[in-house]
Amino acid sequence: MSQSQQQPALSKCPGCEEPPVAGDLFCGACGYDLSAVPARPGDRPTMAITVPPAAPEAAGAEAVRWPAAAETDSSDVPAPVHRPSDLPGTDSGGRPLSEQEQVQEQVQEQGTPVGSGPVGSAPGPEPLGRPEPSAAVVRHDDRADPDAAEHSGDFALAAPDPRTAEHAAAAAATPAVGGKVCVACRSGRVDPDGYCENCGHAQPRERDHMEQELDAVAAVSDRGLRHHRNEDSFAVSSTALPDGSPAVVAIVCDGVSSASRPDEASAAAANAANESLLESLPRGTHPQQAMHEAIVAASEAVNALAQEPAGAMEHDAHRHQNAPACTLVGAVMAGELLIVGWVGDSRVYWVPQDRSRPTARLTEDDSWAAQMVAAGLMNEAEAYADERAHAITGWLGADAYELEPHTAAFKPDRPGLVVVCTDGLWNYAESAEEMAAAVPADAQEHPLRGAQVLVGHALDGGGHDNVTVALLPFAVRPQGAGSACETV
Repeated sequence: MSQSQQQPALSKCPGCEEPPVAGDLFCGACGYDLSAVPARPGDRPTMAITVPPAAPEAAGAEAVRWPAAAETDSSDVPAPVHRPSDLPGTDSGGRPLSEQEQVQEQVQEQGTPVGSGPVGSAPGPEPLGRPEPSAAVVRHDDRADPDAAEHSGDFALAAPDPRTAEHAAAAAATPAVGGKVCVACRSGRVDPDGYCENCGHAQPRERDHMEQELDAVAAVSDRGLRHHRNEDSFAVSSTALPDGSPAVVAIVCDGVSSASRPDEASAAAANAANESLLESLPRGTHPQQAMHEAIVAASEAVNALAQEPAGAMEHDAHRHQNAPACTLVGAVMAGELLIVGWVGDSRVYWVPQDRSRPTARLTEDDSWAAQMVAAGLMNEAEAYADERAHAITGWLGADAYELEPHTAAFKPDRPGLVVVCTDGLWNYAESAEEMAAAVPADAQEHPLRGAQVLVGHALDGGGHDNVTVALLPFAVRPQGAGSACETV
């Protein structure tokens, strides 16, 4: 390549438009060669998209001569020029465009009104101007003034906008076989890596937001606004006791982020505890004993995740100290009883249907703050204001000091709502009164909507953690007697 003549000092880098330092041969910001390349033109195109071809030299010429590109790239090589008719047009679903659509695209790129010439005829040599009102131009730039496009270097793109109703309806009419449709543009197919083939939008993973509703229980789990994945999990189900009466189950687990594979730990624990309860309750096992056995089964499922084939420990001597771990909290409504069980700092709240009645928290945290309060060393406000407050002292996992499942049995004497949640929710409604205020008034009749509102409450508060909540409406007739409670 021939050496170019010395250029005058540039006021800004042609590549990144940063002001260069005097005497520099290369831009300190982007590395642009300031000595060999002339100053970049003001219209900023990197590729001439719609340069009109020259007029035919003589009538009846067999071919149209293509003009040289007006601009060059950083290697002084002319930028390639393509006419719209050179490449077959396809929509976002990969189907060939109809002839009319291709004509419309050429009209949009060349600025020629529909009907001004036959299909495939070369446009006149006059410069591109403002299109006629009948030629709707699709724009994807940030220019509000259409007249500015003549001198700005921004061009009206001929590609169909996937967000228009026309193309969204076409994609919906012919969905990809066995594929998913993008949640952003609603028309592109999602590739195996989880990205839209049309707009490139990353698709939400299945566990980023989960909802489930049964007749007597509903649960919602969300990734939150700060975490890159959802490490919470839940399981809700229902079964029947030997006498035919229903039993409703809700299990909520929170993966320990400092441990390895916390998302797998929470999922394994929730599934194992749920399966254990569905097996033992129909056999007639007392619900409180069934909850204890379910927590033990969940612990064994999480412990199994830390097991590796022989020789694996040689490559990771500290794997046991960083084994998968999670917390667990669950509730079972069986007959007239409400059974709760937990290990860790996830909680269960009781919110009576009559909000004039007192609310209550039915669990005690396995945490540093709870230990300080129980020992009388701090009051609750002081303990939970400490930075060590949320350090848990009990969890499920191979590196747990000792498994101590907590269970409690209650016999409510009035209707109410059972709130089973992780700290991603109660961090924004810690006291029983604050939780009751966050629960919508119609949550007893619409538990799924109530769970959605509570998750939204946490997200509105900042969403610093994963958020999971399950709601179980407890419907009993007022009996006029105090509720019985037994805790072990």
